[in-house]
Amino acid sequence: MVIQKVTDASFQKYGKVIQGLPAADIIAAMASTPVPEDVIYVASVPELEACDSAGDIAYSLYGGMPIQIGYCNGHNKYLNALEYHRDSEINIAVKDLVLLLGQEQDIQADHTYDTSKVEAFLVPAGTVIEVYATTLHYAPCHVNEDGFQCVVVLPKGTNTDIRKEEGITLEDKLLFARNKWLIAHEDAKVDGAFNGLKGENLHI
Repeated sequence: MVIQKVTDASFQKYGKVIQGLPAADIIAAMASTPVPEDVIYVASVPELEACDSAGDIAYSLYGGMPIQIGYCNGHNKYLNALEYHRDSEINIAVKDLVLLLGQEQDIQADHTYDTSKVEAFLVPAGTVIEVYATTLHYAPCHVNEDGFQCVVVLPKGTNTDIRKEEGITLEDKLLFARNKWLIAHEDAKVDGAFNGLKGENLHI
């Protein structure tokens, strides 16, 4: 598939590049995080949250709300699933990576989503981006064989375990974790997820 850049105009409906935000200390602290052959996600890492620039992120990008700073690292080439939150997500690329993105507005009434609508964007190492709340996203894809490393900033408590309850709205069947609604592809075999991605399980 065609890989665009986050500096292209086509990215503007999904998010924006954040300029002027210091993040070198967080990027340096990521050196001690593992890069497995699959994908690892850790929602909250005290060493990252202790960095001086964490306060700048909380103030400038979340208006002083409590945040968590974690990471998603590893090797991946497939879409597998798409998720969304009720808040924007901040990503800091430690290594070059590609994000596969869609829009919540294209989810159908039965909560299925056509994967042909997904677009791919390169996020160069050192880039800080905001991914809007209405943007569908999931684990990054690696560009180089040494894998990807991505800092993930979200409101505190996001992506942590939730006790599933009897659904009130139809959307509740997508609720996978706190502040995380997920639509998976059946080929990915995501345990407990709603398999609503229709079409090819895209890969780069």
